[in-house]
Amino acid sequence: MSELASNITSKINIPSFLKPNRRQHTLIMISLSSLVLIGIILASVILSNERIATHFDLKNLGPSLSHPFGTDWLGRDMFTRTVKGLSLSIYIGIIASAVSVAVALVLGLCAATMGKAVDSAITWMVDLFQGMPHLVALILIAFTVGGGAKGVIIGVALTHWTSLTRVIRAEILQLRTAQYVQISRHMGKSRWWIAVHHMLPHLVPQFLVGFVLLFPHAILHEASITFLGFGLSPHKPAIGVILSESMKYLSTGMWWLAFFPGISLLIIVRSFDIIGENLRLLIDPHNANE
Repeated sequence: MSELASNITSKINIPSFLKPNRRQHTLIMISLSSLVLIGIILASVILSNERIATHFDLKNLGPSLSHPFGTDWLGRDMFTRTVKGLSLSIYIGIIASAVSVAVALVLGLCAATMGKAVDSAITWMVDLFQGMPHLVALILIAFTVGGGAKGVIIGVALTHWTSLTRVIRAEILQLRTAQYVQISRHMGKSRWWIAVHHMLPHLVPQFLVGFVLLFPHAILHEASITFLGFGLSPHKPAIGVILSESMKYLSTGMWWLAFFPGISLLIIVRSFDIIGENLRLLIDPHNANE
């Protein structure tokens, strides 16, 4: 079947101006994924909180035109709860990813510019955190700082910086051998002056791509520890809370309570994955001109 489809498409002469190159395809995918995320944030603002209030006369309704995701055992509209939960996950993911990337940037700069002792200490910290399961470390940190949104953000930020730190360190070590860096060093410029003026501009692509690619991990881990009861408060419309509450109602046939929030979370994660991968291709000099 796939061979037949490929033969048919190969025989269709599509004008060259209608065939997007890799750069155009990348921009299209980034734009579409960004529109999905912006639409969710706007919808969470527009939708009224009245739809997630208790309405016992509307409880346990299946998906319909008036309630696309159905209602739960308290008569709350699941579509509104899902959208607001996704918006909350995006908010937490953005803050946690930004803090994590900032930590990776600072530690990567320090490891590559402040001598062997600092490099060895930071490398040891990277190995330590990478040797510990993310979810276990995240739960311990979130529980230690008191849980809630603050605990989730701190836990995610302190467990997702290791891989990007390695990338930034390797990039800086390569830049240290560049001719213009050597000239600045011979002219008496300090390590931090060279790091800020010569190395930091080259790290912007890694910074942006790392931020976008860290985001799916952040929101998935936020949903995971909230599902286990160590994250956000049960009173918030978080995706982890929704999935945790829906588990005890699946055996009664209320499948929509977990299905639609779970699929929506996967769509958000996949959207950020698409943005990150395509942004990496767009910034990569080997692929940018294709």
